Amino acid sequence: MAKKYNVCVLGATGMVGKEMIRVLEERKFPVAKFLPLASERTAGTKVTFQGKEYTVELAEPKSFEGMEIGLFSAGAKISERLAPEAAKRKCVVIDNTSHFRMDPAVPLIVPEVNGHAIKNHKGIIANPNCSTAQMVLALKPIYDAVGIERLVISTYQSTSGWGKEAVAEMYEQTKAVLDNPKAKVVVKYLPKQIAFNVIPQIDSFVDNGYSKEELKMVNETRKILEDDSIKITATTVRVPVAVGHSEAVNIQTKKKITAQQVRDLISKFPTVKVIDDPKNGGYPTPIDCVGKNETFVGRIREDISQENGIEMWIVADNLRRGAALNAVLIAERMIKDGLI
Repeated sequence: MAKKYNVCVLGATGMVGKEMIRVLEERKFPVAKFLPLASERTAGTKVTFQGKEYTVELAEPKSFEGMEIGLFSAGAKISERLAPEAAKRKCVVIDNTSHFRMDPAVPLIVPEVNGHAIKNHKGIIANPNCSTAQMVLALKPIYDAVGIERLVISTYQSTSGWGKEAVAEMYEQTKAVLDNPKAKVVVKYLPKQIAFNVIPQIDSFVDNGYSKEELKMVNETRKILEDDSIKITATTVRVPVAVGHSEAVNIQTKKKITAQQVRDLISKFPTVKVIDDPKNGGYPTPIDCVGKNETFVGRIREDISQENGIEMWIVADNLRRGAALNAVLIAERMIKDGLI
């Protein structure tokens, strides 16, 4: 009989945590013991896994005794405190927060792109930012074929990237404006009104005018592709979409490549799907990707403003492909490679 593993999900009541539980079920991950964990705010609530109801326990260091794999998505401060405690107890942490991503001692992994780096872990593995994860899947085959000189990224990120409170705020604001177009909406979780609006701010700003989210995309992309020479700039924007991040990416390659060659390369890359027949409505949108494991790519064309330029549009379910699925794929790769 195949070995089974004791698995805990920290942040089990959040949007990503719930998606992690669904992905574990769908992929029939070999779970021996399942333990849902959360902070004081939601400990004591119920979740269901494989048809059985579990009470969510309060996460504390002793929770990880006997656990082998920990899927973490409960916020950076909680991961900072508890991930080392879990690792100390031989529970390998796959952390979905930003805390460990740029730590040189912690591998930052998208398994299809740099799965080989998992072997370098010392008890903690970082999941990238959801926007970065979906983008590097589309970039990797291009990078391998012709190299990448520069990236110019514009994102259109859903409210679920902030969390369930932001999604609820979007719906509440939308209802208020539909009831009364002149209504003053309540703004609590996002920086400005999101209903019928877009917000060019995700996370806080730093001294150079970039937001932390934009710098995450810059730094994480270089780390995952293992190339600090790539010039990258990004503008990240919150849009009134519940689930699904979209990105317009301009790529300057080191060698010439045609749009058709890009389509062919990406089509062969695992978990990436090309939908590129724009004249007939063939391009991906966020609604098309909800609940799906693939990253979808369309609007592939040569940039008419520069040599060696490619434009593309990338869409994925940020809760699933950008977070929960990626974490479970890391765990599956560890098992496959005999690292756990």
